[in-house]
Amino acid sequence: MRGVFGSLTTRGRSFVAAGGAAMVCGLAIPEPDLVRVGALLVILPLVSALIARRSRYRLSCTRRLDPPRIPAGQPATVTARMENVSRLRTSVLLAEDITPYTLGSRPRFVLDEIEPGGHRELSYPIRSDSRGKFTIGPLRVRVADSFGLVEISRSFSTTSTLVVTPKIHPLPPATAQSSWLGEGDGGMRTISAIGEDDAAPRQYQDGDGLHRVHWKSTARYGELMVRREEHQWRNSASVFLDTRRVAHAGTGPASTFEFAVSAAASIRARLITEAGEIAPRGTFHDTLLDMLAVITPSHAAGIGTGTAELARAGGQLIAVVGRLSAVDARQLAASRRGNAPAMALLLAVSAWATDGIAEDTAQTAEILSAAGWRVAVASASTPLAAAWQQLHRPADPPVPIGGLGGDPR
Repeated sequence: MRGVFGSLTTRGRSFVAAGGAAMVCGLAIPEPDLVRVGALLVILPLVSALIARRSRYRLSCTRRLDPPRIPAGQPATVTARMENVSRLRTSVLLAEDITPYTLGSRPRFVLDEIEPGGHRELSYPIRSDSRGKFTIGPLRVRVADSFGLVEISRSFSTTSTLVVTPKIHPLPPATAQSSWLGEGDGGMRTISAIGEDDAAPRQYQDGDGLHRVHWKSTARYGELMVRREEHQWRNSASVFLDTRRVAHAGTGPASTFEFAVSAAASIRARLITEAGEIAPRGTFHDTLLDMLAVITPSHAAGIGTGTAELARAGGQLIAVVGRLSAVDARQLAASRRGNAPAMALLLAVSAWATDGIAEDTAQTAEILSAAGWRVAVASASTPLAAAWQQLHRPADPPVPIGGLGGDPR
């Protein structure tokens, strides 16, 4: 009986309370008609609750995310299909899909009766400015009677996972002298990272790996297409991502940490942090994005383990770092081997200029430049494309960009 009363809505409980009061008054007066009205008000919600609880609707639910992986700030569409697989017609259904509040308010729908074998599709948009993996579901259905006196909740067990990756910025091609890249012809070479022109497709050939299939071009041309060979630098490049909490400033999407993660996702290469290698060379791009979607600031103090791994990696080095001590800067500088090209993007914010951190940034830039690194200083508000171009300019010493307060010396 407790379950029956628990399924009553506010209206249903008001009916029971009013009916009980009417019966008491009718017995006290006495007035038999008032007693009958009170009894009707009490019985109606209870009967509705019993009927609703005995209704054995068999419903199935499937959910589709389009797309299941999105960059931060981009929308996705969730479509839930609810099907009545029983022989009974459902009553009015109230559906609510359980979603994290980061993705917006929880969607609610009112569904008319679903005929036997019928279905209803529920679609709604979601969007997150924060990266991460988010669980969507389960779908919760509340069965309501025609009078609004009773609601009974049922939940499906199926859930879906939405992956929100860091923002990926198209990085323009930038030219640098071949001598700096370790080439011997003294000409000019084009260096680029992921962007709109990154997926130049060609027809599939025997021996091509399936991970190189470019599905958008395949759908467009009606035949299997693969990405062309990427620039040679990317096959040997390593990105050092400084994830230490003490090295970054700000919170949320506007922090230097989020800028650094977005830069690593956009460059797309072998990924190394202060803890060591986390995404080996040859890792699928989707796998790398899944890693970066959930990466969090670490409590590490130094970068020795990461720079040692970076030195063993060889090839082109790209470092995206926050505040470095002189010891850390020398360790990073020493990870460059021979005449291998090396670039460092130093992240800073204007608030740091008042407490001596601007001097640390200038000192780091000086140490790296002396070791043959190309250096650019940027803030969290700097367009990544501008920072990328700055790294490839022959100008020396490094020039702060993006409105950094203070002038590193």
